[in-house]
Amino acid sequence: MSELYIAGCATWLPPTMSAEQAVAAGDCDEKLATMTGMASVTVAEKESGPEMAAAAATAVLDRTGIAPGQIDLILHASLYFQGHHLWSPASYIQRAAVGNQCPAMEIRQVSNGGMAAVELAGAYLTASADRDSVLITSGDRMSPPEFDRWRSDPGTVYADGGTALLVSRRSGFAVLRALHTVSDPELEGMHRAGDSFGPPALTRQPTVDLEAHKRAYVAARGRQFSAARVAAGQRAALHSALAKAGVGLADITRISLPHMGWRRIKAGFLAQFDIDLDRTTWSWSRTIGHLGAGDPIAGLDHLVSSGAVGPGDLCLLASVGAGFSWSCAVVEILSRPSWVADADGNSHE
Repeated sequence: MSELYIAGCATWLPPTMSAEQAVAAGDCDEKLATMTGMASVTVAEKESGPEMAAAAATAVLDRTGIAPGQIDLILHASLYFQGHHLWSPASYIQRAAVGNQCPAMEIRQVSNGGMAAVELAGAYLTASADRDSVLITSGDRMSPPEFDRWRSDPGTVYADGGTALLVSRRSGFAVLRALHTVSDPELEGMHRAGDSFGPPALTRQPTVDLEAHKRAYVAARGRQFSAARVAAGQRAALHSALAKAGVGLADITRISLPHMGWRRIKAGFLAQFDIDLDRTTWSWSRTIGHLGAGDPIAGLDHLVSSGAVGPGDLCLLASVGAGFSWSCAVVEILSRPSWVADADGNSHE
């Protein structure tokens, strides 16, 4: 595979609601808020997932100056219902933000959809010499009462927002040194167990309850089996990505972790890989919440835009989604993007 560059990234987020405000509003109890370690979560008042994705896409096109004719594929990754039945959110994003006629497709790999899209973008670009770039977006609005952002998956607080990433085979401010994805379908029942197959029914489960599925799965397969498989998948993705890049974890400057709650971050990453919390995006992600497929894109955008990483630095992007699948990428920063202010506070756009 020829080198793949990151030409641009962007995040569009609605206002935040603090954990204290959520407790006062009855959205969660104080014990749950404390357990997650979340300070706040982004909550959209009216914007849909595709609209926020389109806003992020518009921002990344403005930042990079890449013309619609240079985009050869649009991939939209989502976690939850996109607002309309039998409808293509990828085509909406193409019309609203890009305006060309390249293929526009949706990726449904839940929280690992953003990284899955990067995998597919790389294959698509290297398959033909005349292809230039791929636009990847994500966008979700976790709307109650069908989805309870605090309780539907206790331990992770789900946010609203959109992200966009431009992958190019020509040039960019960063290069993708390695990307590795691992899949373990033995765990697919963790988000399904206890619920039989049958005809589609919108009212069958009035509120998503992933914890109930997990309890049913663990009761059938065993806690030790489940925990071991999850840990093994994460280890395989991380170690393989580092090996492909020819680096060790000590060589990584900053690590973008999934926007999970504190206990999951501690058990799944900090303790398992002996990662120093200060090297991660936790202090920022705990103010945002889980953006579904957009966590790694938002994490990279935050690290670059905040100046936490610069030329020569290596970033590790980690992602995990139901199925289960795990992805890790090693990204090397080549230059300061034009939209990021320098040490004197000047932007070079």
